[in-house]
Amino acid sequence: MHVETEATQHLHRAARTARHASHVLARSSETERNEALRAMAAALRARQSEILDANAADLAASTATAAFRDRLTLTGPRIEAMATGLEDVAGLPDPLARTLAEWTRPNGLDIQRIATPIGVIGMIYESRPNVGADAAALCVKSGNAVILRGGSESVNSARAINAALTDGLRQAGLPEAAVQIAPTADRAYVAAMLGAAGLIDLIIPRGGKSLVERVQREARVPVLAHAEGLCHTYVHAAADPHMARAIVANAKMRRTGICGATETLLIDAAIAPSLLPELARDLRELGCDFRADAAARAIVPEMKEASAADFDTEWLDAVLSVAVVDGVDAALDHIARHGSEHTDAIVTEDAAAAERFLRGVDSAVALWNASTQFCDGGEFGFGAEIGIATGRIHARGPVGLEQLTTYRYIVRGTGQVRP
Repeated sequence: MHVETEATQHLHRAARTARHASHVLARSSETERNEALRAMAAALRARQSEILDANAADLAASTATAAFRDRLTLTGPRIEAMATGLEDVAGLPDPLARTLAEWTRPNGLDIQRIATPIGVIGMIYESRPNVGADAAALCVKSGNAVILRGGSESVNSARAINAALTDGLRQAGLPEAAVQIAPTADRAYVAAMLGAAGLIDLIIPRGGKSLVERVQREARVPVLAHAEGLCHTYVHAAADPHMARAIVANAKMRRTGICGATETLLIDAAIAPSLLPELARDLRELGCDFRADAAARAIVPEMKEASAADFDTEWLDAVLSVAVVDGVDAALDHIARHGSEHTDAIVTEDAAAAERFLRGVDSAVALWNASTQFCDGGEFGFGAEIGIATGRIHARGPVGLEQLTTYRYIVRGTGQVRP
């Protein structure tokens, strides 16, 4: 109880300073915010050795799988990518300089709907320490303050990154409290954030199923969340075989531990006998294992038999579920039963089949002839992302600058009174 009270007291202090910082950011100019982002990028580069030392300590303490360690690992190029991401966000249009709509009423009142910051964002994430830099970039640019709570496995890395980011803010003359990090990875701090109604305006969880479910179950603050990344790639009967092999290999094996990685391969029965052995060989050479239905195992017998739960599993590892389906409708039915409305793709040269799939799949992101791993804010031109939203309120897909704003109304009159 003492720890929980201490966490709550700290969170309340942090949220109050974050609220003040958010007001400063909202009133700042685009130039000031962009200069801060560039200073934050420079500070990341200047502190690279400290960040790598902190990351080495996290890795030394980790006993996780190879895929999990990949998410946790920082390198010089990955730190440079974080810094470049901050600079990329600085180069994007100002999300706060938008008039979303404007009209004049018959009584002469002029009404504008304008973009405005949400306020104070609470970001709860797990192993990937670069998430803190992405979140900070997007929040500062969009005029929001952010309180970050990383996972215990990345605590040293997250603190080192945050120290660099606040250095940049200070050098640019903006409040350091605009980007804060929890002093502890204790679960009590998560509870304090989830209960901070009126102090935090929006919670964004970024992590595994258990984290997201806890946040959605316990939060008294609005939540912008995603479900599991149960992503599918459907290889249609009219797919180009060479394209299909390249896309499937990338969609599954480029980085197996990200939420946009394909977890299930659906292959059309008409093309499976000729193409599935080649796909399996490609993936096996890359280190992939399989969980296949009876029709797939009849073609490639060495694939392991899929259990009833395998098609509902987000592997986040070098494991792929495989099923043979009979046409677009069967693929859509499979995705509707087992998918998480995250990201799904079709590979085909048949435009009509592609459009049928794109219209029929109810996912946040649907792709035609492209890897599911393109579900990413940077790849969408957002500069970075604070997460992927799969809900139906406010935002879906990669959450970038625009999705971190809300709106308000400005009304200009000439002396009108209401009758």
